[in-house]
Amino acid sequence: MDRTTDAWGSGLLGVIIFSGSLPATRVAVGGFSPLFLTSARAVIAALLAAAFLVALRQARPGRGDLRPLAVVALGVVVGFPLLTALALQHITSARSIVFIGLLPLATALFGVLRAGERPKPVFWLFSVLGAATVAGFALAGGGAGSLTGDLLMVAAVLLCGLGYAEGTALSRRLGGWQVISWALLLALPMMAALALATMPGSWTGIGGPAWLGLAYVSVFSMLVGFVFWYRGLALGGIAGVGQLQLLQPFFGLTLAGLLLREPVAWTMIAATAFVVLCVAGAKRFA
Repeated sequence: MDRTTDAWGSGLLGVIIFSGSLPATRVAVGGFSPLFLTSARAVIAALLAAAFLVALRQARPGRGDLRPLAVVALGVVVGFPLLTALALQHITSARSIVFIGLLPLATALFGVLRAGERPKPVFWLFSVLGAATVAGFALAGGGAGSLTGDLLMVAAVLLCGLGYAEGTALSRRLGGWQVISWALLLALPMMAALALATMPGSWTGIGGPAWLGLAYVSVFSMLVGFVFWYRGLALGGIAGVGQLQLLQPFFGLTLAGLLLREPVAWTMIAATAFVVLCVAGAKRFA
């Protein structure tokens, strides 16, 4: 397998895993508060990450790596999970997924600012076209809106793009799964304290779907997905491989339709086809 195929294959697998995050979060906030959900998923993922780091005898990151790791933790361990959980109390899962279509632009922007990448000008044209297609599609049929929910999603996307770009730069030196693992451990003390402070007063009223949602976002969204995602970005470039996120809203809408019984229109297929073309164009000119 050549480097390009490996990069885009790893990135696509990461996107597929992340696509279940918002539907799973939507289900989980039906039983848990956003603060507990955010902290509990981080604690569970951090304990798993610690086991991997110890078992595989990974060296500790250097002192100079702590600041970038803190940025990763702020963006993808704390910021994005918390803000999306809060947003999903105000807007539907389908509407929240539209904003993920803006994530490739945010990731590419921070890739330029933080990692020194310089994609060709045509790349930005395909990126904007893809993001506009995703936004137009979901806003046309993404459910009732809320200014609070929309603003929370915009903030979540910006923090997530920053965390992706910063983590990718680190992963070229530390390794992809090591970056998210160390970021999780860096945030563990704060997340553990928050989990204890926001723990539900009673566990009896929490249904099975909420537990399954918590399990998914803890193991897959918070850890496993990043193993493949950071590997793809490190091998293929933040700007180029990051465009695969344009497909994430459509994967997410499919899962939302299956899990939450939200309707999936034929226009989804047409919009997805156009987005695939945008991804291909962005890949060519990244």
